[in-house]
Amino acid sequence: MKIIRANIKPFAWGIFWAVFSAAVMAAASLWQPKLLQNVINAIIANNNHKILTIGITLIVIALVGLIAGVLNTIFSAKVAMGMAASIREMAYRKIQAFSFSNIERFSAGSLVVRLTNDINQVQNLIMTVLQALIRVPIMFVGALILALNTLPQLWWIIVIQIVLVMLVVLSTFGRMGRRFGLMQTLIDRVNELAKENLTGVRVVKSFNQENNEQKRFNTVSDKLNDQNIGVGILFSLMIPAFMLIGNMAVVAAIYFTGDIAQTHPGAVAAIASFINYLMQIMFAIINGGMMLTFSARAMVSLNRLNEIMNTEPDIVYKKDVPEQDLTGSVKFDHVSFTYDGDDQPTLSDISFDVKPGEMIGIVGATGAGKSTLAQLIPRLFDPQSGTVSVGGVNLKDVNERSLRKTVAFVLQRAILFSGTVAHNLQQGLKNASIADMDRASKISQAAEFIDRLPNRYDANIEERSSNFSGGQKQRLSITRGVIGRPKILILDDSTSALDAESEKLVQEALNHELKGTTTFVIAEKISSVINANRILVLDNGKLVGEGTHQELVANNHFYQEIYETQKGKGEA
Repeated sequence: MKIIRANIKPFAWGIFWAVFSAAVMAAASLWQPKLLQNVINAIIANNNHKILTIGITLIVIALVGLIAGVLNTIFSAKVAMGMAASIREMAYRKIQAFSFSNIERFSAGSLVVRLTNDINQVQNLIMTVLQALIRVPIMFVGALILALNTLPQLWWIIVIQIVLVMLVVLSTFGRMGRRFGLMQTLIDRVNELAKENLTGVRVVKSFNQENNEQKRFNTVSDKLNDQNIGVGILFSLMIPAFMLIGNMAVVAAIYFTGDIAQTHPGAVAAIASFINYLMQIMFAIINGGMMLTFSARAMVSLNRLNEIMNTEPDIVYKKDVPEQDLTGSVKFDHVSFTYDGDDQPTLSDISFDVKPGEMIGIVGATGAGKSTLAQLIPRLFDPQSGTVSVGGVNLKDVNERSLRKTVAFVLQRAILFSGTVAHNLQQGLKNASIADMDRASKISQAAEFIDRLPNRYDANIEERSSNFSGGQKQRLSITRGVIGRPKILILDDSTSALDAESEKLVQEALNHELKGTTTFVIAEKISSVINANRILVLDNGKLVGEGTHQELVANNHFYQEIYETQKGKGEA
């Protein structure tokens, strides 16, 4: 409930009017049966004037109840939707503050479900509470008192009805709550499987795995379907049970009213009101039980949202640190890093020092820790031991804006967002001009195909950038990385999809245009780093070599193995 309390203040007046209108609606519903009893008494007494007066009063009360019901729905909907939107924005802001490890811990699919389905459940809870929370107790207590006042001789029918309805509610709604909790977990899994398959549809079709993936999806989908059917069966048993109890109470009331009417003729007029109050008591209990059931499902969702809000980001920047103009120097001082859940460190005791403007190549076998090392420079992760410094300042003492302005990271997998080319490039430099885009696209060799696009930088990028080739996406990604003129540029195997000629042109442009920029080039191919000022050689998370290409070829057997292997392939 902490999330709801945090977002309730802006909607205080809406909540007040929703509650007030619900109370008016409940009062109108309780008053009508009593007036109906008076109408029947007036008909028996043949008092036309009284019939007309009470009839007009009934119409007025019905209109008041109708207007109150409409207002209650309007205010409840506004509050519920407004609070849901506020909670969604708050949760999204929190997720944006998460580090890579936080997001991996939750999984992207689960976070999407929490932002959509779980918040919808909370919205339904708020709506239900504002429509029923006030009305249910007023209806139950009011109908109970008025029923006892109308035909006190039949108090035992009321008691039996309440006991039977409560037994049905307790036996069915408790089971529903457990099923709703499991359903949210299964919805998470369905969403994850669907996301995996739609994202990797080319892989699935390439390896003819449609049937296997369909079986995986169907297994989880069938479990979710079973839970839904279970809830449906409980509902199908519950509603007839309520109707049976209500009808039996009505029959009993009518039967025993015949005996009472012999000594109290007024009971004939009272029976209609009494039956109405019996139904109101029953539906108040049913609505209360339904509210508790939906609350149980919403509480599961609230707990899942609370997990997001209560999770502290693994990486926190100091707020009292002013912005700094950092240089392009980088220093690793006995750095070790281990991913959550891993037993062995990914990086062990790494130390090196890079001067501004140097080009540093990073090579090593797959899984050697190259990308992990690079991710520590823009502080996507924090090492468990040792320090990483940029511009002579420990990253833990650097202002976030200063670091983001200094370091640009071009990922191996080029990720572009749907929108326009300009929108994607402006993520690297917010107010980038056409001249900035032209300069950056020439460096990355993206100008070659951007100039052929009908609207150039206003050309649309479709979902998952499916209207661009792998090489084009990588060049756009490099463009986005260099457009802000960063002092440190990290290229994580970001030319792997380019042909040899394009890669050579990109390397030459980077060397010529970014002379003052410290550049880290992670590469599988030695040809990509052969001209670097220094090359770092990693093996199983350890720095096993450092030097120029010529020095490493002469003195480092790890580098020699990589070089000879690639040299052999090149000659072949």
